[in-house]
Amino acid sequence: MIRAVIFDFDGVIANSEPLHFAAFRDVLLQQGVILSEQDYYGRYLGYDDAGVFRHVSSDRGRRWSDDGVTELVERKAARLEEIERDAPALFPGAESAIRRLAATLPLAIASGARRAEIQHVLERSRLARYFGAIVGAEDVHASKPAPDPYLRAVSLLAAAVGQSLAPTECAAVEDSRWGIESARAAGLHTIAVTHTYPAAELDCAELVITTLDALDLAMLGKIVTI
Repeated sequence: MIRAVIFDFDGVIANSEPLHFAAFRDVLLQQGVILSEQDYYGRYLGYDDAGVFRHVSSDRGRRWSDDGVTELVERKAARLEEIERDAPALFPGAESAIRRLAATLPLAIASGARRAEIQHVLERSRLARYFGAIVGAEDVHASKPAPDPYLRAVSLLAAAVGQSLAPTECAAVEDSRWGIESARAAGLHTIAVTHTYPAAELDCAELVITTLDALDLAMLGKIVTI
């Protein structure tokens, strides 16, 4: 039986991956590095902000220091805030799915985004109160595909509801193979939504859906019988 749902954020709830790409692209261009959309989605999307810059540094022979990476992360966050001002915040179906599930189950977020960015979108959309725990990039030592974000989210959510909660009693909703690997490594059931990648690239999830409109208690019941 599924007792809780833990969402990824960017690419699942927030329609923000194109915005993150634009922010990374603009900041890297100032460093003389050209980031293509193909490279971002194919190589870097699964990492948190610091992880993106570290891997770009390694791939492009830049050797940015830890302080340099921290500065780039801050500049990227500032650029993202500028871009987000006129951009739609949520995927179609996200708000209704959150409200529908929260009426019965505790919800959490496990994301590679900065917690302040997550909270900003949720508060702007009036959805923050539906989540018992939010895990952002700064809350774990290892980002996805490591299991740390999901293990942390399960622990915090259990504390928030005042009950024991095992990873095997939780379902993760993801949009990338990195996220699915993270959730599976933590012991969660997995549902993939094809917001970012086609179904063929998400077949490591137990179920694949095309829209969050399909996400309900009946859907969650299917993954424990597969």
